[in-house]
Amino acid sequence: MPAGGFAVAPAAVDTSAEAKITFIVIISCIMAATGGLMFGYDVGISGGVTSMPSFLKQFFPVVYKRTQEPGLDSNYCKYDNQGLQLFTSSLYLAALTATLFASITTRKLGRKLTMLIAGIFFIIGTVLNAAAQSLSMLIAGRLLLGCGVGFANQAVPVFLSEIAPTRIRGALNILFQLNVTIGILFANLINYGTAKIKGGWGWRLSLGLAGIPALFLTFGAIIVSETPNSLIERGRLEEGKAVLKKIRGVENVEPEFLELVEASRVAKEVKHPFRNIMMRKNRPQLIIAVWMQIFQQFTGINAIMFYAPVLFNTLGFGNDASLYSAVITGAVNVLSTLVSVYSVDKIGRRMLLLEAGVQMFLSQTFIAVVLGVKVHDHYDSLTRGYAILVVVLVCMFVSSFAWSWGPLGWLIPSETFPLETRSAGQSVTVFVNMLFTFVIAQSFLSMLCHFKFGIFLFFSSWVLVMSVFVTFLLPETKNVPIEEMTEKVWKQHWFWKRFMYDYHEGNVIKGVSSNLEI
Repeated sequence: MPAGGFAVAPAAVDTSAEAKITFIVIISCIMAATGGLMFGYDVGISGGVTSMPSFLKQFFPVVYKRTQEPGLDSNYCKYDNQGLQLFTSSLYLAALTATLFASITTRKLGRKLTMLIAGIFFIIGTVLNAAAQSLSMLIAGRLLLGCGVGFANQAVPVFLSEIAPTRIRGALNILFQLNVTIGILFANLINYGTAKIKGGWGWRLSLGLAGIPALFLTFGAIIVSETPNSLIERGRLEEGKAVLKKIRGVENVEPEFLELVEASRVAKEVKHPFRNIMMRKNRPQLIIAVWMQIFQQFTGINAIMFYAPVLFNTLGFGNDASLYSAVITGAVNVLSTLVSVYSVDKIGRRMLLLEAGVQMFLSQTFIAVVLGVKVHDHYDSLTRGYAILVVVLVCMFVSSFAWSWGPLGWLIPSETFPLETRSAGQSVTVFVNMLFTFVIAQSFLSMLCHFKFGIFLFFSSWVLVMSVFVTFLLPETKNVPIEEMTEKVWKQHWFWKRFMYDYHEGNVIKGVSSNLEI
């Protein structure tokens, strides 16, 4: 130990340049990311189903009456119904509870088994929804789907971050968000088709087809390999080393293996991860993870994605036109997420977030202006030209979100927590995300009724706040190995570096990279 009472943590070895992008890594990530496909399908399907007259007539007759009698209520208030909002939001209420249990299974049973549990919840929930005869049966199905979302969103981002080579970690992790957007697009396309089915059972088909991505996730969870990090964390060192060789495509994995073993040793010394995550040294990661989830929801994206057909109906679009417009925004969402896959490991996380902040702010402000002038309580003068303009502005907003806050809201938290608090950190991340998703889903139609066009000004003001947050408090994590985040990111940041050391009596400083006194 050097003079002065300082001990230096061993330097981490970056083996990312040697690791290959193997076929098994690509297949594992694609299969795991189908959890995002299921999540996206659930997000997209609810908005289309709740705009179908046959669905509303069976489960929400009060809302059905409002939509069938013009002038009975304000244009902005047709769909303002707590029960209708609960159909959408109940999923996220269950998800935020399930993620607390998912943190335990992710750590104790592994990422693979947690994804399998998610798939089983998805399948059972889908069956209940498709066969629903009452509102209670419908909500029960949504609650089980929410449990699946909680388990999948806990395990999948961690799985992707741990199995991917450092240099493409961002791109592979964004596969989860890409599949979310593909799921939303598929849901919009299916809603567009099933809405035309005679006999009023189209909504059952829409809800039932969620079984396809559910089966994909379940099958994928069975065939993928567990991550080396999880195997080593649970004491299966030789198996972990063998998997590491397989996914890296090289024999020389000793430096990375030893780094994972050391990280696991430190993690095992943490007996209470949720208590540990509140320690000063873990505060930067926790603050950023929590606020990124709050900001992600207060962009207003899920309000649009949940209720796109309902929103376009509110603005005077016909039922077919509203579903068609939702399909367009869904397609833009997918294509724009591909931009993030390509650019996140090249131009970095911060640049994408800052550019998107400007684009989202301007598009939402212009939407508010157009609606304020053209759409009133009991009549609207939204001509075809202005209607197209609204769709274009919504697409501008969706595209900027899709290459920024959408994927990066999940990527950044999953790659910044150290191993000893990673499961707990991901659990907090998913919990906060689901909590605020629930808040937005349960309140948006009521907010639209009371704020009217001002709802878009409300969200745009939040975009301004989050852009300031990114400018000053979010460090760049591009191309930094996960186990080196403390040394290369947090200790170098102008503000967060003060949290990287705990000061005690006698001028003894404890470093965050080990439990040794330095």
